[in-house]
Amino acid sequence: MIGLISATAAGAAARDRLAAAWPDRTRVYEGPVGDAVRAAFAECEQLVCFLATGAVVRLIAPLLGDKRTDPGVVTVDEGGRFAVSLVGGHGGGANELAVEVGELLAAQPVVTTATDAVGVPGLDTLGFPVEGDVAGVTRALLDGEPVALDAELAWPLPPLKVSSHGAYVIRVTDRAVAPGEREVALRPPSLVVGVGASKGAPVDEVLGLVESAVRDAGLSLASLAQLATVDAKSDEPGIVEAAERLGVPLVTYSAGELAAVEVPNPSDAPLAAVGTPSVAEAAALVGGGELLVPKRKSERADGQPAMATCAVVRRVARGRLAVVGLGPGARDLLTPRAKAELQRAAVLVGLDQYVDQIRDLLRPGTLVLESGLGAEEERARTAVAEARKGQAVALIGSGDAGVYAMASPALAEASDDIDVVGVPGVTAALAASAILGAPLGHDHVSISLSDLHTPWEVIERRVRAAAEADIVVTFYNPRSRGRDWQLPKALAILAGHREPTTPVGVVRNASRPDESSRLTTLAALDPAWVDMMTVVTVGNTATRDIAGRMVTPRGYRWQAAQASEEGAK
Repeated sequence: MIGLISATAAGAAARDRLAAAWPDRTRVYEGPVGDAVRAAFAECEQLVCFLATGAVVRLIAPLLGDKRTDPGVVTVDEGGRFAVSLVGGHGGGANELAVEVGELLAAQPVVTTATDAVGVPGLDTLGFPVEGDVAGVTRALLDGEPVALDAELAWPLPPLKVSSHGAYVIRVTDRAVAPGEREVALRPPSLVVGVGASKGAPVDEVLGLVESAVRDAGLSLASLAQLATVDAKSDEPGIVEAAERLGVPLVTYSAGELAAVEVPNPSDAPLAAVGTPSVAEAAALVGGGELLVPKRKSERADGQPAMATCAVVRRVARGRLAVVGLGPGARDLLTPRAKAELQRAAVLVGLDQYVDQIRDLLRPGTLVLESGLGAEEERARTAVAEARKGQAVALIGSGDAGVYAMASPALAEASDDIDVVGVPGVTAALAASAILGAPLGHDHVSISLSDLHTPWEVIERRVRAAAEADIVVTFYNPRSRGRDWQLPKALAILAGHREPTTPVGVVRNASRPDESSRLTTLAALDPAWVDMMTVVTVGNTATRDIAGRMVTPRGYRWQAAQASEEGAK
């Protein structure tokens, strides 16, 4: 919950805008400001104070305890010009909150955390538990001192300015080793614990077994990724509560899935009870990995038979490929999720002109692999190969990466040995539609007129089908210097099914500084207006030019009204 505090009418107005926008995330604190701040600090995960920064500093100073547990605090000035991340920038999420508040209130976010200011990822923002000399190693990264990366586990990380040797060390490990001087330990989520339990097994017995198994193997509970068991035990209270106390998800598999996993210690007891010869070992090994702790049973102080079993597996580190859509070109149409993936990537792969659009968003140390037009399949192979090395990779494309872009060749190349994440973007068709009005208000289709990868006979058949079905058509790749006859041919096909007055929208470089657009008709369209940077949208029989805007109604009432008028004549 985000606590909102204000002291003046101007502050209350901005506060109320935030409360209205985030009704489920915020709580307004009324009354004396000091009492309101103290109450919100104790009850909320974050605070937004519409007060002077100095006043907030004085109010929260006596309340501050530990940056790992204190709420994040953002202050907004009376004029609503700035949203300042005051405390808890990383641990309390104040940096991200300042950006969100700034976007909502049209205020400038102010983030002074050193790592954010210079583009170096904070060690406490990598998504892994971190232990040791976090401040010292972070300062070394900021100062450009040599920092060594000792990766016992090859886990995908964002770009870090590291070397093979250095006085400071970042260790990536799931072993329960205490970080030394000038060292931090990053704990990746590498451990899976399979659990089996008899009906009614006490949570303390299950939890104690898991903790002792991990500890006795010299491993860190901070690297525990999940508990796993058979479907039949998905609601077993002892297992469910153990997962909750450990703060990890409980993953379940069918008996058939577990029975197919080869294990070193099968047993007749679980086979008879739940239909698989192994629960603990099989559940831990479903995704592959190294069995570090074979099946072991709990020990009970009362001498009664054990009610729980577990096994520990170190899962294989998987590379990560994010396929990112950059939108049509304007920076404000690049989604926050896309920005986050660009900054998370240690390797960026993309067309050179698209890389230039977002180069300033990349963190220092990002490996950029760029190439020119025509090398799409090579880029897809490169991105997948880098991910298979265990890297965090971003493969970029314009618009939405899944629409005439890089997602399809990349996914055709990728197998199930890497994690793939799709990040949607605003397509050229959508950007052009917003400029033209609402031409895509009813059924519509996008067709590329490039026959480099698709035979013209196939393209022509698709255009004809869209024409006969009376569907609005958006043409991608409509015309180039060496390919100038396809667009007139496609328009002629549509003209056989639509009136010459059918509205047609032509948009070039949608959302970019040199954007241009015009609304014309099927008969008046001059193909010379069109090039490869243009999107052409042809309306259907219901599309109209209304006040200079291209509009396709959701229903066909206009057609019905027109038919009625014509029948009355």
